[in-house]
Amino acid sequence: MGGTSGRTGPLRSRFVGPTDLTGLPYRLRTTGLSGVPTSDYPLPHPDRIAALIIQNGDIYEDVLGPKYEAIQAYWRNKTPETHRPLEEAVSEEGFRHEFVGEVNETVAKRVPPDLWKLHWPLMDTPVRRQIAVGLMEKLEANLAWFPRYQAYLREHSPPCPDCLGSGGWLHAGRIRTSLPARPAAGRIHLIEDAGHWLLETHFDEALLLVRDFLTRCHA
Repeated sequence: MGGTSGRTGPLRSRFVGPTDLTGLPYRLRTTGLSGVPTSDYPLPHPDRIAALIIQNGDIYEDVLGPKYEAIQAYWRNKTPETHRPLEEAVSEEGFRHEFVGEVNETVAKRVPPDLWKLHWPLMDTPVRRQIAVGLMEKLEANLAWFPRYQAYLREHSPPCPDCLGSGGWLHAGRIRTSLPARPAAGRIHLIEDAGHWLLETHFDEALLLVRDFLTRCHA
């Protein structure tokens, strides 16, 4: 979103999915509540999806964790007071908290400060801060897509591991007790002590899971 182009004006384009389809099977990786552009692609093309690899796939509202509390408060009651935490999140400290605020100190040391130190100067313009806040405001609309994702997984059942961190974006206790029993959940791999950015902190563990999955299902 920040980029290195030097652009200072508002963005006029929107996210779109791929349109040049070759007929080859696709393996997609998608992550998080904001993954609608990627996640939308399999829905109209189930015959072209060989597998899905999902990281922290948020498609059940009842397992969203405590780090969603501020934005959920805004969704429930849109006031200047509930909007303020969204504005405060778009800051260098807010970005730092995004990466390390949900993991313990040992895990946090694995996260390179470059992730927020280099990102924030690119974002620190009025227009880009406004865009970032606007994206958070619009995430509420993604909740309406959850039933569609669940129906897709339930009806088409693509090979689908879901690598989840046990940090604050998802409720680890509810994941352990409720998701495995749901037809649309896929195969759950809960990586202890990892957060939303588990590929930064637990890459080797995730890599083993992905390699095992691809070896078994798509050798």
